[in-house]
Amino acid sequence: MKPAVFDYHAPAIVQEAVELLQRYGEDATVLAGGQSLVPLMNLRLSRPGHVVDLNGVPELDYLTVDGEGIVVGATTRQRTLERSDTVRDLCPLLWRAMPLVGHFQVRNRGTVGGSLAHADPASELPAVALVLQAEVGVVGPTGRRDVKAEDFFIDAYTTALDSAEIVEHVRFPSLPGGTGTAILEVARREGDFAMAGVAASLTLDPEGLCSSARLALFGVGPTPVRVIKAERILEGRAITEELVGEAAAMAVQDLDPSSDVHASAAYRKRVAGVLVRRAIAEALARATGEQT
Repeated sequence: MKPAVFDYHAPAIVQEAVELLQRYGEDATVLAGGQSLVPLMNLRLSRPGHVVDLNGVPELDYLTVDGEGIVVGATTRQRTLERSDTVRDLCPLLWRAMPLVGHFQVRNRGTVGGSLAHADPASELPAVALVLQAEVGVVGPTGRRDVKAEDFFIDAYTTALDSAEIVEHVRFPSLPGGTGTAILEVARREGDFAMAGVAASLTLDPEGLCSSARLALFGVGPTPVRVIKAERILEGRAITEELVGEAAAMAVQDLDPSSDVHASAAYRKRVAGVLVRRAIAEALARATGEQT
């Protein structure tokens, strides 16, 4: 199928893009990588009257390092992060997540800002942003603001963005020494959306106790799910196999995933618990230097 008729706009600067979105309101949509939007338009599940293409805005395409971590422009391609030694060294969880995002053809066009703004419940980047305590830089008619990842994702495909706002950049803080990370998922085929997945970060103190734990599930709710109760089980303690099992059970205790043609709710919940256990073990091995 082909999309319904729409007007195409190609702004050259951020402010022009914001003005177009403000002018056309709910009848306008943003095109970044287009890996989600274009299929929806072709199936006529999305029928915007105006498409504002950000690909001609060079100020949105960059990857830099600041004193707190890395800053990624909204239209930076996912493939750029996958191939970046800087991302691998300073933000390994983000780097590890990239090969799980679709196929390489998708990552060649898909953007970091686009993935976060689309907010698919089964996508990897929102969960990674939650674990890393990322901040999303947003620009709109009233100026710029930073939104914490935990406040950015409101519901399935719904974010804190107003209709005339766009994602300008994402800041991913560096993790302290003694930190290990992991991201695991189960999908029907390589490149498919996850039926269940988990992103994890563990930091050990000099005595080998867990000083910080962050766990986020994806594919099992309308947004990425931070499992704080499970994190608290791990923090302040030496991580043992028994403790990992306890945390994994707690992580899925309150989960209420939905069923669909790909997996039942019970299957998603069962798989999530297994993945939490494995992700904690993998992150621990990296924190102790047993695994790279």
